[in-house]
Amino acid sequence: MPATTPPSQHHQTLLRIVAQSNWLMPALMAARGLGLESWCIGAGAIRNLVWDDLHGYQNPSALADIDLAFFDPEAAPGLDQELQGQLQLELAPGLPWEVTNQAFVHTWFEAYFGHAVEPLNSLEDAIATWPEFATSVGVSLDADDQIQIIAPHGLDDLFAMRVQRNPRRVSLETYRARVQEKRYKERWPRVTVLAL
Repeated sequence: MPATTPPSQHHQTLLRIVAQSNWLMPALMAARGLGLESWCIGAGAIRNLVWDDLHGYQNPSALADIDLAFFDPEAAPGLDQELQGQLQLELAPGLPWEVTNQAFVHTWFEAYFGHAVEPLNSLEDAIATWPEFATSVGVSLDADDQIQIIAPHGLDDLFAMRVQRNPRRVSLETYRARVQEKRYKERWPRVTVLAL
């Protein structure tokens, strides 16, 4: 397992990887074009980008979707789909967008995952509940083209290529299913998967 690196170095490395990405930077610019107050691209998009870089892969790993998360408790119902349509049809067609207002996750979570959850308070609060600590990371692009990072659990797991369950909202059963579905070790051989 790689040695633990000071958080500031992880932060700087992530900024470099994101800035050099020929697909994520245009995606961030497109997402910024939606004019949302509190948003990020996160989860698998960031994990894949970093792990591809750490493995020296020249071509990006396939992404099931690009998760654009935002937080707006005042949003009208259906805004997620409207924004997703804007991205797919106008701002960045050809990318597999999935847009989710984290302020309303509690309204559908039980039907989808089988257990009720409390409402979230902010975008950072939402990211802190994502399935693994390594994927609990989001990035955005501010008006001055500066990359912003949200990492409530830090960046150690992401850069150690360590997969472990975030128990805040993810059951062991869901975690095991995700590990099997995502095939982490097969796609990135240096990854360590914990506690199955």
